[in-house]
Amino acid sequence: MGRFRFQKTNIEGLRVIDVEPFGDLRGYFMETYNQADFFKEGLRMKFVQSNESKSTKGVLRGLHFQKKFPQGKLVRCIEGEVFDVAVDIRPGSKTFGKWHGVFLSGSNFREFYIPEGFAHGFYVLTDFARFEYQVTNLYHPEDEGAILWNDPEIGVDWPIINGMNPLLSEKDTQNPLLRDIKF
Repeated sequence: MGRFRFQKTNIEGLRVIDVEPFGDLRGYFMETYNQADFFKEGLRMKFVQSNESKSTKGVLRGLHFQKKFPQGKLVRCIEGEVFDVAVDIRPGSKTFGKWHGVFLSGSNFREFYIPEGFAHGFYVLTDFARFEYQVTNLYHPEDEGAILWNDPEIGVDWPIINGMNPLLSEKDTQNPLLRDIKF
């Protein structure tokens, strides 16, 4: 069995997961997912796709979601450090529009589970970061949705590096505010 410590957050469904690696002088080994352990926690997701990205310092990706084909995500940073954010966009949720952020790094071995119904993004704090995630639904490019990263009504407290504007894709500079999205 894996060595997972699941922490609930102030938003139902989100879990911060601390993973304990097995290490010695040669390096380490760790499980990043174990169905039995996750099922015991009530996390009964089925992953259908794995993704990896590499980004440079100051890159901000997000806040992204899929409209008709929502994805649950198990995310982790395998090199470098990011500040990872999930925003509740589940219609009727008592925490709709609320966010939770967590620092993920290649040295803290922390994972973040984000269920369907959330927008997701991250900000790179180190020279580069390699980010890995498994998803519960296939990616559908025609189904993309997004929210402006600095939507004032959401109020994410991004740890922006002093004097550095976040590096955004052209598409992410044009994202709408949450209040302008029809769900």
